[in-house]
Amino acid sequence: MRDSAKDAMRRVQITLDEGLANDMDRVVKKLKTTRSAFTRSALHLLIRMHSVAEAERRHRKGYAVHPVEASEFDAWEGERAWGDA
Repeated sequence: MRDSAKDAMRRVQITLDEGLANDMDRVVKKLKTTRSAFTRSALHLLIRMHSVAEAERRHRKGYAVHPVEASEFDAWEGERAWGDA
């Protein structure tokens, strides 16, 4: 993710089908933004979603290789606070 809007921008060309372009134009108009700003936001969101999905995949793989043992968290049993005391 970029640190500021002052960072250099790079122009790219994308091809969209007519329906997707029309949908984007309707949303852009409602949001009072530009196609470019909307596309940047969408890409940031999808990149973040991909990053989270990748971390979840690594966690699943790790737990498959090293499953949680039944007594693994017993030492913490007395430490939990439920907040209804």
